[in-house]
Amino acid sequence: MVVGIAKIELFIPEPNSLKAKRQVLKALTQKIESRFRKVSLAEVDEHDLWQKAVLGLSVVGKDQKLVDSKINDILTFIQKDGRLEIIKAEIDFINY
Repeated sequence: MVVGIAKIELFIPEPNSLKAKRQVLKALTQKIESRFRKVSLAEVDEHDLWQKAVLGLSVVGKDQKLVDSKINDILTFIQKDGRLEIIKAEIDFINY
């Protein structure tokens, strides 16, 4: 079993309030969770900044290749969203 963990730093240029930022993040997380089953996703840092967010993502699978592929598919999906851009993404794997 392999657990893939990703820390994704995002820049969101349009929000002018925390409420607007959270609306963008909520819509994004709902789309990811509905399209990519069995994924855990949460905002984990930069809660008080309007235009920056840090998401934590985890995926569990039978091997690293499968987990890595799913994480990269999610990153590609996020990049295609025109409302935000990925500043940095760190990926780690834990093997059991």
